[in-house]
Amino acid sequence: MNARSPFESTRTLWVLSIGFLVVWLVMLGTRTLVPTDEGRYAEMAREMLASGDWITLRLNGIKYFEKPPLQNWMNALTFAVFGLGDWQARLWTGLCGLIGVASVVFTGMRVFSRRIGIMAGLVLASSFYWAGMGHVNSLDMGLSGMMAICMCGLLLGQRNDASEREQRNFMLLCWAGMALATLSKGLIGFVLPGAVLVIYTLLTRDWKLWTRLHFWKGLALFLIITAPWFILIALRNPEHPHFFFIHEHFDRFTSGVHKRGGAWYYFFPFLLLGIVPWLGLLLQGLWAGVSEKSRGFQPLKLLLIWSVFFFFFFSISGSKLPGYILPIFPALALLIAVAIENSTVRHIRLAAILFAAIGLTGLLGLPSLVTKLVQNKPAIEVPLYQHYLPWLLAASGLTLAGGLAAWRVAASRQAGKDWAVVLLALSGFLAGQIAFLGHDPWGKYIAGTAHIPAIQAELKNPDTPVYAVGRYEQALPFYLQHQLILVEFPDEMEFGLQQQPELWIPKREDFVTRWLKHQQNGETAMAILRTDIYHDFQNQHLPMRVIGEDPKRVIIALPAVTQ
Repeated sequence: MNARSPFESTRTLWVLSIGFLVVWLVMLGTRTLVPTDEGRYAEMAREMLASGDWITLRLNGIKYFEKPPLQNWMNALTFAVFGLGDWQARLWTGLCGLIGVASVVFTGMRVFSRRIGIMAGLVLASSFYWAGMGHVNSLDMGLSGMMAICMCGLLLGQRNDASEREQRNFMLLCWAGMALATLSKGLIGFVLPGAVLVIYTLLTRDWKLWTRLHFWKGLALFLIITAPWFILIALRNPEHPHFFFIHEHFDRFTSGVHKRGGAWYYFFPFLLLGIVPWLGLLLQGLWAGVSEKSRGFQPLKLLLIWSVFFFFFFSISGSKLPGYILPIFPALALLIAVAIENSTVRHIRLAAILFAAIGLTGLLGLPSLVTKLVQNKPAIEVPLYQHYLPWLLAASGLTLAGGLAAWRVAASRQAGKDWAVVLLALSGFLAGQIAFLGHDPWGKYIAGTAHIPAIQAELKNPDTPVYAVGRYEQALPFYLQHQLILVEFPDEMEFGLQQQPELWIPKREDFVTRWLKHQQNGETAMAILRTDIYHDFQNQHLPMRVIGEDPKRVIIALPAVTQ
């Protein structure tokens, strides 16, 4: 192993950076969009671009007011420039992941040291959860990227050696990050950073910090960015403010109205898995924040409070989804980087052994786990489990090899410790991407893309009706570029359908009547059915022919007209 530290070699850093960017960007287009989030936000952006309405958000042609517009705007712009496709639908979230990595690198260099900045980038880029969610078209990474800008702007603007100009500019960057986070996912974009600031000042008694926020300039910038859309959508849709601010924020947090609850420990497994390969250094990183006793502004303390408060906030929420804690990972990356810089070779080797043990556990346990999982599964799903196993074993093998290699080289003084960090980052990042890549057959099955050719063959013209009876397909409308007519099952569009009841069929009996009318008129029509509803229609002898079927859905068309 080269005795020179990789952090001192410009060539090594360029090779690592370019290789990372190539893999990161290529992986954006290697998988099918998986319901629900990926299909939903791709379709909303497609409809936005097709309709030309950039204010009122719609899903399946129905008003959809659950979230703000930033991600839909960026996806629609991507589609306008590059066309429709999988990588285009993920480009914004992919860029937000890279924004987070770049933010912690720059911030780590300016607030701490060049080495800590580089290590923070390696930690964040290779953390399983950050690297994975950077390749998923959901709001969580869009929010987290903007939150990273907010957090890093605050750290840079408040650091003890910041000039007056730097303080102003970086604090305005912080306010802009809050505004963009608000346009990404709502009020948490400024409520949570504000709460972190309050808790920090209460604990550190750094009251002067509030005089350095450039409050009025920052608030003006925040409102310039956020207010226009909120005003315009309220003017066009008077029902929006109550639904968005009350139902989607207060009710979501204080109750189980969305049926997404979970135990108080819900997020712990996601945190432990998500921080791999740095799990062995997580507690040391948190302790770095606890033990900081520097004078003036205390960046590690703020990072600790950011991580713990966000985690606590979502843990007590009545609505929980795995991606909610994603914004804490940039803070954890900086804390862990500081811990690595101050750690001994022994600490790095222990982290490497833990990482290797995770890989060994996967190699030994996954075959028997898959064998148990396929028992009593539908026949169509058994090959999907079996296909996924080699990919997971490959990821586990790379994890084991990377951990052992890092353990071995770590003992070679400082250069060995640095190379061990690089090896952990490389093997962790690549193992995660391999695991994600192997999931694609599952993604295609969940999305139902195998049925697209059969459906397209029946779509005689853009007006051919396609009904969704008892279920809604989140990905197929995007791939078909065709909206569905909901029947009986409003799904998450219930509020929008209350405003536009003419856009759906509430009763199954009315669908049957319309279906028979299509037949009498010699028209073409299709329906995507829940399997139990299909069997019910069979018993009713409803005229239909099956053009696609799997355990999740049955796709029917009207019988061909006989001459």
